[in-house]
Amino acid sequence: MTLTLTQFRFEIDQDQIAHLIWDMPDKSMNVFTETTLDELDQVVDYIAKTDAIQGCVISSGKVDSFSGGADIDLINKLIDQAQSKSKNEITSADTESLITASSYMSRVYRKLETCGKVFAIALHGTCVGGAFELALACHYRVMADDSKSKVGLPEIKIGIFPGAGGTQRVPRLAPTADALLMMLKGDLINAETALKYRLVDIVAGKSELVEKAKAFILNGGSAIKAWDRENFKLPSGPVYSKGGMMVWPMASAICRKETYDNYPAARALLQTVYEGLQVPFDLGLKIENRFFANILRTTEAKSMVRSLFVSTQALNKGARRPATVSKSVIKAIGIVGTGFMGAGIASVSTMAGLKVIMIDQTIDLAKKGRDQALATIAKRMKAPPEDIAQSDTAKNLIVSDSYTALFECDLVIEAVFEDPALKVKTLSAVEAHLNPNAILASNTSTLPISGLADALTKKNNFLGIHFFSPVDKMRLVELIKGSETNERALAVGFDYSRLISKTPIIVNDARGFFANRCVLNYLLEGHLMLAEGYPPTFIENVARMAGMPVGPLALSDEVALDLIHRIITTTRSALGEQSINPTQAEIISTLVERHQRFGRKNGKGFYDYTPGSPKRLWNGLKEFNKTSQSIEPLKIEEAKFRLLATQALEAARTMDEKIILDAREADIGAILGFGFAPYTGGPLSMIDGMGVTIFNQKCEALQKRYGDRFSLPQNLIDMGKTTSHFYN
Repeated sequence: MTLTLTQFRFEIDQDQIAHLIWDMPDKSMNVFTETTLDELDQVVDYIAKTDAIQGCVISSGKVDSFSGGADIDLINKLIDQAQSKSKNEITSADTESLITASSYMSRVYRKLETCGKVFAIALHGTCVGGAFELALACHYRVMADDSKSKVGLPEIKIGIFPGAGGTQRVPRLAPTADALLMMLKGDLINAETALKYRLVDIVAGKSELVEKAKAFILNGGSAIKAWDRENFKLPSGPVYSKGGMMVWPMASAICRKETYDNYPAARALLQTVYEGLQVPFDLGLKIENRFFANILRTTEAKSMVRSLFVSTQALNKGARRPATVSKSVIKAIGIVGTGFMGAGIASVSTMAGLKVIMIDQTIDLAKKGRDQALATIAKRMKAPPEDIAQSDTAKNLIVSDSYTALFECDLVIEAVFEDPALKVKTLSAVEAHLNPNAILASNTSTLPISGLADALTKKNNFLGIHFFSPVDKMRLVELIKGSETNERALAVGFDYSRLISKTPIIVNDARGFFANRCVLNYLLEGHLMLAEGYPPTFIENVARMAGMPVGPLALSDEVALDLIHRIITTTRSALGEQSINPTQAEIISTLVERHQRFGRKNGKGFYDYTPGSPKRLWNGLKEFNKTSQSIEPLKIEEAKFRLLATQALEAARTMDEKIILDAREADIGAILGFGFAPYTGGPLSMIDGMGVTIFNQKCEALQKRYGDRFSLPQNLIDMGKTTSHFYN
């Protein structure tokens, strides 16, 4: 038998140990493709049939990682096969064909596990998804003990679950509660935790991994897994035992509480583990295969895989970056205005290795911002603040009160208070001190960029970069293209965003841009529901039931009520009385002006915030309940739809108005920017998944009852006539 390999290097050393080095050509990271699986299958057969080979060590030829899991095309092909027919058209033959295709990886791994030869694996860097399931199928796992090495099964985050044996192997190694938590959260774990859970056998220095893996084989390591022996016992005991009864009722309840059953994959994962642990291992794999194939047929899986996996990767790789502009060289940036947002921008920029010049009116203010940035860095790096203050990172944070210090900067970001006059004055003063090639940007959440550019001489070198708060945690930035912004400015903004590990979306200039237009509609709907007489607890809970991470009242407090008040005031001033909702304006004005309730920042808003205690809805909110509403199941469903539809309609309007040009950016912007129900894949995916005809009908019913804020934009009207989609 001759091996023909393109994805791996295969060697046999003097001790008759095979070495399989995974090193995909022209890829910075290994990923599983059909070709990769075919070649792995071929290698397993070869090793099993070659008596002279004692065993095999699997390792990665990439410097910084083992593997990122399955390739986009592999997952897309399975999704396409799963959803090629409507539910009414699916035959049993279709189901068996899908199970066969989607279980291929699982079957290859099981063959490896039971072939009679020992497989040991050396893990360094990232090893996730199907790659970690490969590791779990091996007989011995050695993991690097450095901070960059992480393993995990994050599939739940894109609407599916581990489908190559992960649901059966993890809970046969780790305690059931820990196994479930790991898979349901989808978080990556370090070597210490992996060792504690028995998901790896030993940790070692990166340079020792292969030798320690080889030593296991040479020392007579077993090729029979624990669960293939007659006396195998589950770490937490049988499902129907005292220990099992302590885990499963609680696990089911927590899953329901956290997901509101919006995520079919989470419930299916629980069922797969629950049923799989009651039967022999091979039957457990068959249970996993069937549940996995069924999940591939769900709208949630299709939408989440597309948005959170395919689209996110495409945008991060530059799908919307100006293609004709060469990659930017960014070594130093300037930040003018070192308050909360400015300090946040400084922290992420410094952690990315950039030199940062922080400018404020006085040195003391700039130093205060620098201290705040260093505190954020210390928290993110889990290091003592005094160590960070003495580090090279701190040396890259330079403070000044003079704009002349900005001359060396490749990009300067203005981050002063959200006041148009102040921003225009600051931008004009800053521009005079920039080098000829520098790009100037404004961090603004709602103010049109073209208006801020009026006082600039190089309007083409100016753009908006809208960061979300808190900057160090939020993954999205909006790059705002003004009427004269050129492609080089956009490219610099994009390249900078990727340097600091943010996902950028490109938005044409308009008041509120994209994200704030949508999220302000969400807040508005919550405020109006309060005025309609719905109890505040109902509003907040129904929002979470709909899939939002926080209710509109809590989110209002996070945004800050005085900021919402200021947005209402400036919008009214710029666009007239008809541009604002008088009911909302009255509620916000009353809270801010009469009660001095500004939100979380001053400890009182829609909620009361007492240090050391959970936040509680303010009792005084009853003054805004003009009437009372009875709570019925139909009203719950209507309220859930209202809170999502108002955002989805606004997202569709931004497409209709050419503010957003790519549906992927609308969906990713909504999920990453303000947490729009991830199970939908984003607001436009929600419309596609529901069907534009049904969505339009439901919105028309809401328009009759609640007014023109639920009116359809022209693009949805046109799509309804042809039953077309945002994604074709």
